Amino acid sequence: SPRIPWVHCILLSPVQVANNMMDMDQDPRKRLCFADGRRKVDYVLVYHYRKRSSVRGSPSQHRLSIISNGSYPLGVEEKDQEGGKDEPAEVVVDVGPPDPADGEKIMIREEFEGNLKDAGLEIEHDKENKAHGHAFIRLHAPWQVLSREAEFLKIKVPTKKSYELREEKGLAATMNEAWRKLNQPFQPKVPHQEQEHSRTKFLSHCFSRDKLHLQSSQSLFPGILRCPLFCLTGITTLIANGVYDSAFPLHDGDFHPSGQAEGKNDRQLLHDEWARYGAFYKYQPVDLIRKYFGEKIGLYFAWLGVYTQLLIPASVVGIIVFFYGWATVETNIPSQEMCDEDQNFTMCPLCDRACDYWHLSTACGTARASHLFDNPATVFFAIFMSLWAAMFLEHWKRRQISLNYSWDLTGMEEEEEHPRPKYETILLQKRQRKKKNKKNKNEVVTLNVFLPSQTGHEKLTWRDRLPGYLINISSILFMFGMTCSAVFSVIIYRITISALMAMSPDPEVKSNVRVTVTATAVIINLVVILILDEIYGMVAAWLTELEIPKTETNFEERLILKAFLLKFMNAYAPIFYVAFFKGRFAGRPGDYVYVFNDYRMEECAPGGCLIELCIQLSIIMLGKQLIQNNIFEIGIPKLKKLCRTLKDKERAPKEIVEQPGRRQQWHLDYDLEPFDGLTPEYMEMIIQFGFVSLFVASFPLAPLFALLNNVIEIRLDAKKFVTELRRPDAIRAKDIGIWYNILSGLGKFSVIINAFVISFTSDFIPRLVYQYMYSETGTMHGFINHTLSYFNVSNFKPGTVPSISSLGKDITFCRYKDYREPPWSTEPYQFSKQYWSVLAARLGFVILFQNLVITMSMLVAWVIPDVPKNISEQLKKEKTLLVDVFLNEEKEKLQLIQSLFSRDLTQEQQEELKVSDQTSLSSSQTAQYNHRDRFTWICSVCLKDC
Repeated sequence: SPRIPWVHCILLSPVQVANNMMDMDQDPRKRLCFADGRRKVDYVLVYHYRKRSSVRGSPSQHRLSIISNGSYPLGVEEKDQEGGKDEPAEVVVDVGPPDPADGEKIMIREEFEGNLKDAGLEIEHDKENKAHGHAFIRLHAPWQVLSREAEFLKIKVPTKKSYELREEKGLAATMNEAWRKLNQPFQPKVPHQEQEHSRTKFLSHCFSRDKLHLQSSQSLFPGILRCPLFCLTGITTLIANGVYDSAFPLHDGDFHPSGQAEGKNDRQLLHDEWARYGAFYKYQPVDLIRKYFGEKIGLYFAWLGVYTQLLIPASVVGIIVFFYGWATVETNIPSQEMCDEDQNFTMCPLCDRACDYWHLSTACGTARASHLFDNPATVFFAIFMSLWAAMFLEHWKRRQISLNYSWDLTGMEEEEEHPRPKYETILLQKRQRKKKNKKNKNEVVTLNVFLPSQTGHEKLTWRDRLPGYLINISSILFMFGMTCSAVFSVIIYRITISALMAMSPDPEVKSNVRVTVTATAVIINLVVILILDEIYGMVAAWLTELEIPKTETNFEERLILKAFLLKFMNAYAPIFYVAFFKGRFAGRPGDYVYVFNDYRMEECAPGGCLIELCIQLSIIMLGKQLIQNNIFEIGIPKLKKLCRTLKDKERAPKEIVEQPGRRQQWHLDYDLEPFDGLTPEYMEMIIQFGFVSLFVASFPLAPLFALLNNVIEIRLDAKKFVTELRRPDAIRAKDIGIWYNILSGLGKFSVIINAFVISFTSDFIPRLVYQYMYSETGTMHGFINHTLSYFNVSNFKPGTVPSISSLGKDITFCRYKDYREPPWSTEPYQFSKQYWSVLAARLGFVILFQNLVITMSMLVAWVIPDVPKNISEQLKKEKTLLVDVFLNEEKEKLQLIQSLFSRDLTQEQQEELKVSDQTSLSSSQTAQYNHRDRFTWICSVCLKDC
C-alpha cells in the first residue's frame, strides 16, 4: 500500500483503539470525535476560504455554497418565529474562484485528500455553511493504518513474556526504600505511576501484525505515541505554499480540572501536577510528558530537570564560598591595609585637570566587597564547577540512556527525512534551467510546488549554495563587528560621563562617579543585549534559509549553531571586555592612552576589576532571566493571541459566529498559539549555563540565581505548553542533538576562562607571589604597598595636572597600581622584576589549572559509565529471553503444522519431516525469524501428492 502523505498519526493501545469506536456519552469527549461521536479525531487540517459575492434574496432561493465535503446545504433561515414573516435573507453565491491560484489550491486540496483516503485515513469535512472563514478537516487513523505504520516504524510494544527484576538486599535495599519514602511527597500524583516501581518487567519487541498473539493484550502500544510516519510528508510543503493554514493534533479536551481524580484526561493531569506554580516542589511527570507531547519535548524537560537538580549542590557550595568571604573580610590583611587611614597612600588623579589626588582609604568599601568574591575559596569553587560541568554531562548521558530504555527507543534507527519545501523548489528550478538549456527554447512550465516532487538523484551542490555561504560569512562578521561596536559605544559613554561628573562642582556627585557610571553602563548593556538578541534570532533564520538545507534536521542544526554564535557573542562581549581588557591598555601616569585625543581610557576600580566583573555578570544574568526568559515568555504569547483575535475580527466582521456551547475542540485549539520549536527554550538555558560555568569564579552566587530561575522556568514552560500552545507534532528522538555538543564545548571552554579569570583578573596570583617570594615575614603584611608604584608629579604632561588640589601643593609623588620601576631608578617607569615574576606565575597557573581540571574531568567521565549497570544487565537478559520466546513460538508452529498434516503423510515423509525439524531448530538459534522458509517447505511436501 502507498505510504501516507500525512505527517503524523496516533498509535493507540487496544483499550484506546476501542475508545476510538465507542459511544461517547459525555459532551467533552464528543468534542474530540467525528460527528458520529465514535471515531476520534487524530489530526486537523485548517484552510481559509474567502467570501466571493453576496446578493439579497428570499429564503426560497437556493444557496449555492460549495461545502468542503461536496454536499449542499438544506436551506436558509426559517421564518421569524415571533412575527411569522418572511424576512429577506442574504444569500451567498459562490461563483467560482476569483483567480487561478485559488482554483489551483482547491484542486491540490482535493488531490491531497484523495491520497489520504487511498492511504486508509478517514476524513470528515466542515459542514458549517459560512460565507468565508476557516474550514476544518478532521482525520482519523483506523486500526489498519496504525498497525501498518507501527510495523513500518518498528515501534516497540510489550509482549506477554515477563520476568522479575533482581531484588536488592541488605544495606542497598534499605537505603533505596528509605529514599523512596523521603521522595514520596515530591512525586506527582499520576495514575499507574506505581507500575514504574514494579518488579515485573515485560519484554518489548518491534510490533508485527504477524505476531499479535505474542503481544500483551493489556497494552499493545505503550500509551499514545504520535510519531513521524514517513518520508513523503507533504503537509509542510502545502502549508508553506498556502494550500493549508495549519495542521495540528488535538489536545485531550479542556485543561481545567473536572473534579474527579480518576476521570481526568492527560492534559488535566499535566495541568494539575506539572503546569502549576504550586507544584514547584514536585518532580516532573516525565513519562506523562513524553506520552502527551512526544519524545523530543519529553527529553527537553527531562534535561531541564536534571540540570536544575544538579544546580542544587552547586548553589550550596557557592553560598558557602560567599559566606566564607563574608566571614573572613574582617581578618583580610590587604583589605585592612587599604582601609587604614594611617597608611596614607596618596593616589594619582583618575582623570586629567578636573580630578584631584585622593587617598586609597576612600576605596575601603570597594576593597571589602571585592574580598567577598576574590578569596582563596574562589579557586576551589572554580575547580569544583569545572568538575560539576563534567559530572552534569555524564549524569545526563546516563539519564538519557535510562529514558531510552524505559521508552523502548533502544535500537531506534534514524529515519530518512523528506526534503524541505524551499529545497524542493530550488531543485525544481535547477532542473527546469537544465531542460531549457538542453532544448534551447522557452517553455512554459507549471511549477507544481504544492505536492512533493520526485527529486531523483539530483541534488544541490556547493556551487548552488556558494552565494549563500558568502553572505553567511560576511553577515556573521558584520554582526560580530556590530556587537563590538555596541561594547565600544558603552565604553565611550563610561569615559565621557566619568569626565563630565568629575568636573561637577557638587562634591556628592564627584564621590559617586564610579558607582553611577558602572550601574548605568551595565543597564545600557543589558538593553542593547536584549534588542540585539531579537535581531540576531531573525538574522540567523534568514542566513540559514540562504544555505538551502535539505532537511528540517539540517536546517535546525545550522540555525542553532548560528544563533548560538551570535547570541553568545552578544551576551558575553561586555563581560569579556571587563574581565580581560579593561585597564590593560590604559597606560600609566604621564603616558596615558587617550580616546579621540581628549578622554583617557578607563581603568579598573582600586579593588580590582573582579568586583566590576561581578556587577556586570550579575546584572546581565538577572536582567536576561527576569525580562527575557520570564516577562517576554508571559507577555509576548498573550500579545500575539490578542493580535490574532483582532486580525480575525477585522478580516471577517460579518462571519457567522458559532454558539459558544457548540465550539468544538479543534476550534479552541486553533485559537491557541502555534508551536515554534524548542530552539528558544534550549537557547536561554544554554546561555544561562554559560553564565553559571564560564565566569563563576567572579560570581559564586550565579548557580543559586540560576536555580531560582529554573524552578520558575519549568512551571512557566509547562503552563505554556499545556494551556497556551497548540499540541505540537510528536517527534521521536533518542537524544537532545547538537545541544549536547554545545554544552560539552562550553564545559571545556569554562576551564580556560576560569583559569584566566583567576590568574589575570583577580589578585590571587600576585598575593601568592608576594607571600612566598617577597614578604619578609611570610604573611600578607605590606602587600598593598608592594603593588603600588611611584610617580613623580613633575613628570605630568602639561595640561594634565589637577587644576585645584585640596591635599596641598607639597605632593611630590603619587601612587598607582602597577609593577614599574620608581622615578629614581636608572630605568624609570619600566616594568620591574616583580611584574615579570607575577606574569610567569600567572601563565604557569593557567597551564597547571587547565591540565589539572581537564585531567580530573576526564577521570570523572571515565569512572562514571555511560550505561547504568542495571540497564546493561536487563538488556542482555531481555535479548536471551526474546530468543527463547521466538524459538518456542517456532517450535509450537511446527508442532501444530505437523499435527495437521501428519495424518496424510507417509511414514517416509514423516521421518524426513522430523530430520528437517531438528535441523531447523538448531539453525534457528542463529536466525530466529526464518520460519516462513520452513512453512513453505512443509507446504510443498504436503502438497506434492495432492
